[in-house]
Amino acid sequence: MLNPELKLNTKVFNDDVEQIPIRKGFGEGLAKAGETNKNIVALSADLTESTQMHFFRDKFPERFVEIGVAEQNLATVASGMAAMGKYPFFSSYAMFSPGRNWEQIRTTLAYNDRAAVIVGSHAGISVGPDGGTHQAIEDIALMRVMPHMSVLSPCDAIQARKMTLALSENPRLAYLRLAREKTPIITTDETPFELGKGQILYRPDGIGHVVVFATGGLVAHALRAAKDLEKKGVRVIVVNIHTIKPLDTDLVIKLATETKAVVTVEEHQIAGGLGGAIAETLAQSVPTPIEFVGVKDLFGQSGTPNELIEYYGMGRDAIETAIMKVIGRK
Repeated sequence: MLNPELKLNTKVFNDDVEQIPIRKGFGEGLAKAGETNKNIVALSADLTESTQMHFFRDKFPERFVEIGVAEQNLATVASGMAAMGKYPFFSSYAMFSPGRNWEQIRTTLAYNDRAAVIVGSHAGISVGPDGGTHQAIEDIALMRVMPHMSVLSPCDAIQARKMTLALSENPRLAYLRLAREKTPIITTDETPFELGKGQILYRPDGIGHVVVFATGGLVAHALRAAKDLEKKGVRVIVVNIHTIKPLDTDLVIKLATETKAVVTVEEHQIAGGLGGAIAETLAQSVPTPIEFVGVKDLFGQSGTPNELIEYYGMGRDAIETAIMKVIGRK
């Protein structure tokens, strides 16, 4: 059942559940954050509306900078502003930032431990028809390896708004990963949120057979898989890992110890992403059977978002198959 303590959206399993792009929650949150933190500035690489930064631009035009199609400059200008006491949020498609400007992020921001937020929008293969060149499925790995970098991946638009506000109150160097497509609303305005703390969204009665650690837009798929399998007597715990780095290792170890079976779910390469972070933690503390749901060493391609999610084995059926495999059932 849904965790009642989190006051989640009770309509999340309905076919008509409200769906909103995660990136919109970020845009609304940034505009709100700008009211209380006067040091926040926003920079865009010619994708202001696409990344939803227009909410901030329209409200605070004097604190917004359009860099143009120059992602390396986007990072270095942000670094200079951070050095002068500003708190920059800068956005582009994830394939271009952090994809194209990784070295500038590393050298001018991370190396100097500057507080700034890299906003990678349109991440994952659900960008759809834009094709493999624009589908960032390596970005978590790129950012997770970076010293001083937090890596954040909200599960819905409401959580993206809360995450942006939390960052505005506690400046740090962070990568904020956003999806393009509309995704189901899982949380509510009353759902508590804390950076760095995983959330148990779904927990059946009794000891769980398996725990699913999911992130981003695929959390909704994991919830539906858990509800389906509950009808077959399989007790699935679903955890929303919205903060991939620093990982909530205490929660990961606790639930892996309880269930003795783990599945990770992410719209990303299985190498270096959430699955890698979970596996590294378990290998050091409590070695546990694990299955990975994600892209398996392939590039993306053109197609509708739903077609691609299914083609690359990240839909509800694929999650259910991984769950049954890790617990030794067919």
